[in-house]
Amino acid sequence: MSLNIGIILGSTRPGRNGEAVAKWVYEIASQRGDANYELVDIAEYHLPHLDEAMPPSLGQYSQPHTKAWAAKIDSFDGFVFVTPEYNHSTSGALKNAIDFLYAEWNNKAAGFVSYGSVGGTRAVEHLRLIMAELQVATVRAQVALSLFTDFENFSTFRPGEHQLQSLDATLAQVASWSQALRTIRTP
Repeated sequence: MSLNIGIILGSTRPGRNGEAVAKWVYEIASQRGDANYELVDIAEYHLPHLDEAMPPSLGQYSQPHTKAWAAKIDSFDGFVFVTPEYNHSTSGALKNAIDFLYAEWNNKAAGFVSYGSVGGTRAVEHLRLIMAELQVATVRAQVALSLFTDFENFSTFRPGEHQLQSLDATLAQVASWSQALRTIRTP
């Protein structure tokens, strides 16, 4: 059975840089042949600020948007999060989307493609802590895109050639770890 890996576009901001970054990740990933990759835009799920009465760890979702989001996340073996860095962290929209669920994230792998003035690395530091709480294994490799060198005028995405090597390493590790972790999720 083929692996399914979601590329999670973690910004909902109008004019977001993340859309071009996520499409780049998807285009490169789709050529690999080691998994089925799907681009998932959190903006399409219209998740309000967390509006479930019960904690996500109970899995008792009442809202249609939560149920749709849960089904989508549950369908994946691993993830590549595309995240901006806002104020030394990830976007509030991505954090909110993550917080809606619990079991759907468990025992899967994740990698990160970040962007910001210092490559989005501080956003990834926070995401690694969040993922640990959700029992998601994060891979070491990551892509850190600078607004100064990988974007023209801070808005037109033009990644440096060296970023392909970082992306390839990230995707390879996510696929490998996703395959390994599948064994503990499958009876």
